[in-house]
Amino acid sequence: QVQLVESGGRLVEAGGSLRLSCEASGRTFSSYAMGWFRQVPGKEREFVAGINWSGAATYYTDSVKGRFTISRDNDKNTVYLQMNSLKPEDTAVYYCAAQPSGVVGKFSYEYEWWGQGTQVTVSS
Repeated sequence: QVQLVESGGRLVEAGGSLRLSCEASGRTFSSYAMGWFRQVPGKEREFVAGINWSGAATYYTDSVKGRFTISRDNDKNTVYLQMNSLKPEDTAVYYCAAQPSGVVGKFSYEYEWWGQGTQVTVSS
């Protein structure tokens, strides 16, 4: 079983930046596709960004294009989400997830393992 641990979430002012990290256990991280999702109370979990096993293919939801960048370091078993120009509507719990096939997807059901989440709060 794979364990995922997110870190980096905090309170930040609108217009600021944060970098979230997700570290995975195991020795097969380089074969997984990885995704970032976010959720606020009472709403559906939303896809934010995804990256395939090699990092060559990335996908973003429309609301974060041009502001967020997903990347991975397979030597460190870690995926990152760089968030710039943050807006109050970005406030949510952010989760990372792993997809064992290595092909990136935009739907929650495509991912097998999930982290516990990290809170990001953007003040106005």
